[in-house]
Amino acid sequence: MKILYGIQGTGNGHIARARLMAEAFNKRSEVHVDYLFTGRDKDAYFDMQVFNEYSTRTGLSFVTENGALHRFKTLKQAKLFEFMRDVNKLDLSGYDLVLNDFEPVSAWAAKKQKVPSLSISHQAAFNYSVPTEAEGVVDKIITKHFAPTDFALGVHWYHFNQAIIPPFVPAELACSADIEAQPFVLVYLPFETTMSIQQALAPLSETTFYCYHPEVKTPYIDKNVHWFPPSKDGFHHALMSCSRVIANGGFELATECLSLGKALLMKPLNGQFEQFSNAFTLRQLGLSDTLFALDTDNIEEWLTENRASKIKFPSNINRFIDWILAGNWSDTQGICQELWQEVEFPSEVTKKFSHI
Repeated sequence: MKILYGIQGTGNGHIARARLMAEAFNKRSEVHVDYLFTGRDKDAYFDMQVFNEYSTRTGLSFVTENGALHRFKTLKQAKLFEFMRDVNKLDLSGYDLVLNDFEPVSAWAAKKQKVPSLSISHQAAFNYSVPTEAEGVVDKIITKHFAPTDFALGVHWYHFNQAIIPPFVPAELACSADIEAQPFVLVYLPFETTMSIQQALAPLSETTFYCYHPEVKTPYIDKNVHWFPPSKDGFHHALMSCSRVIANGGFELATECLSLGKALLMKPLNGQFEQFSNAFTLRQLGLSDTLFALDTDNIEEWLTENRASKIKFPSNINRFIDWILAGNWSDTQGICQELWQEVEFPSEVTKKFSHI
């Protein structure tokens, strides 16, 4: 089987999920997978060795300013003619399947050329009946039509009796229970400015913060805040070693925090309903707290609390790869049931899921 895997490159969550898929695909002789990334500049990708000779296009992305989605500038900077040209020029002849993680160029090209397409993404879960917060009509339209596919599996922390699978976590995170937590807080707020983060954290002088941020080029220390450039391995090591995590409302990092049992404070991107929905869901479950602004007092209060619970998510992705390669993509019930059997929730979390 020959697959084109289209991946949204805005943020790192989609790429993190694709890395796990790529590691599994690379061990299979019966499948060849090519990778297409859109949503960020070509030179802004990092630690991409697992994808071999991947390709990039401009695609469609969003513009943020000071921790908020800027809808007008997002629309203004959208290169629609280039997007349409890339859709028309993408040759899918010879591919048996377009696998898609909220990537619009490959999705629309597959639709136009009538190549089977399968979406596997957190965004796809929002096309089903799942908890949402701050979702407007425009959000619903974008979620449904941004990257349309023939078949879709959502990815979420609970199945909600829908065509949804649990997230997978890297094997090293699943096996990191013996790592002793160190007295620092990991911070990942890529949509905030480094200045605003520094101003919020510096007054908390008794706490050490490790901040990974795309604006940082070389590591440095400013008072109690240690700054690092993006690094997959460095970030994962810090994640396994830290005592707590402050992050935006992205799905993948929250999943990794849940799998490690790390206390999590989420600061969703203003104007981004998906991140607000993620924060709302985990807050309802008592699994995280929410920060709506970079407020020192609220962060200080959170540092005295502990709302962490540990959830076991699958780390072995091979059974799912088997299902993809079998080609019966309309039959999702069996694979969903099988994967959810591997998830282990604390009993109090299971009860709360049934009420949200």
